Amino acid sequence: MSVVEALRLAMRRLRTNLLRTALTTLGVIIGVASLVALIGVGEGTQTAITNQIAGLGTNLLSVNAGGSLVGGVRGAAGSASTLTVDDATAIAGLSGVTAVAPEMSVSNVVVVDGRQNTTTTLTGTTAAEAAVRNYQIQTGTFITDLDVQKALRVAVLGPTTVASLNLTPAEIVGQTITLDGIPFTVVGVTQPKGGTGFQNPDDVVFAPITSVRSRFTGASSLRTVGVSLTDPSDLALVESEIQSLLRFRHQLASSASDDFTMVSQDQLLTVASTTTATIRNFLIGIAAIALVVGGIGIANTMLVSVRERVREIGTRKAIGARRRDISLQFLVEAIIVTLGGAVVGVLLGVLITGPVGAAVNVPAAPTVGGIVLAFVSALLVGVLAGWWPARSAARLDPVEALRYE
Repeated sequence: MSVVEALRLAMRRLRTNLLRTALTTLGVIIGVASLVALIGVGEGTQTAITNQIAGLGTNLLSVNAGGSLVGGVRGAAGSASTLTVDDATAIAGLSGVTAVAPEMSVSNVVVVDGRQNTTTTLTGTTAAEAAVRNYQIQTGTFITDLDVQKALRVAVLGPTTVASLNLTPAEIVGQTITLDGIPFTVVGVTQPKGGTGFQNPDDVVFAPITSVRSRFTGASSLRTVGVSLTDPSDLALVESEIQSLLRFRHQLASSASDDFTMVSQDQLLTVASTTTATIRNFLIGIAAIALVVGGIGIANTMLVSVRERVREIGTRKAIGARRRDISLQFLVEAIIVTLGGAVVGVLLGVLITGPVGAAVNVPAAPTVGGIVLAFVSALLVGVLAGWWPARSAARLDPVEALRYE
C-alpha cells in the first residue's frame, strides 16, 4: 500500500466518526497550545527580570550595611548601622569608581497631596543617584548638589507613587506634598523602570540626604551605597579595595567577619537567570504533561478502533493486505489526528500567549523555538501513541479476525 492510499483510507475512516476524532484531537490541541503559551511566558519572565536588573544602574555595585543582631537573631542585610556617609565619601575616592550614591531609607512614609495619600519608601540621596541607579527624568529635574548642600525640602517622585496620588507627572511637579506631615516641593518625576511588589523602583520618593537626615532619621547611617564602576572588568579589584577600605575604617579584627555585604549586577543576573530557567522548565514540564495526556488519548482511541475493526482487518488480510499495510493505515490515522491538533494548537497558543502573560503581569510573546518544539513534540507523541495500536492491528490473525463477532 502506498502512503497516498493510506492517507485516503485514514481520512475516510476518521470522517466516519467526527465526534470521536474531534475529542481525540482536542487533547493534542490543549497540550500544544499550553506548550507554546507557557514557553512564551517563561521567556517573557526571563527577559523582564533581566531588563529590570539591567535598569538598576550602570556597572553597578551595591554595598549594603550588615544585618542587625537582636536577641541572638540576625536581621536582614541593611538593618544594622554599619555604613555611614563618611564611608561613602571614602569609597568615592577609590580608583575605578565613577560615582557613588549614598542611600538613607525611611520605610512606610505617608505621602499626602490634598485629599489623596499613599505610603511608600523615602530615600535620602545625592545628585549622583540618577547616574548610579540609571534613573531618567520625564518631568522636571532630579535632586541637585545645591539641594543637598542647603538641605532643601525638595522631592522627586517615582511614577507609581504619582499614580497612587491620582495625578499625572505634569500636574504634580511644582506642588507641595507632605512626607509624614513635613512639606516638600516636588521638583521632578522619574521615567518608569518597570517593576512591582517589594522595593518597586517606580514606587519611591527621593529627597536630599541632608534633609532626610535632619528631619527624619537624625543619624548618618546608610542602608546602601550605590557604586558605579568606570570599567566593569575591574569589578573584582574594586570589590577588594572597598572591602579593605571598609574593614580598616570599621576597625575590624582580621578574624572578624565583614559587617557589610557587596552585590554586583552580574551576581544578580546570574541568580535571576538560574531562577527564571527553573521557572521556565517547570512551565514546560506542566505543558508536556498535558501533551502526554493527549497522546494517551490518541493511543486509547486507536486501540478501541482496532477492536471495533477486527473483521475489517481480517477481511483485508484475507484478500492480500500485508502486515505493514495494516500497520501503516493505523499509524497514518494517528499522525493525521496529531498533526491536525498540532496546527490548531499552535495557532491557539500564539493567540493566547499575550493574554496569559498579561494575566501574570509578564510581557509574553510566542517564540519560534517554542512553536517548533511544540510541533515536533506533538508529532513525536502522535507517532509513539499510534505505534502500539498499529502493531496490534498488524499482528491480528486473519482467520481469528474473520471469526470475531
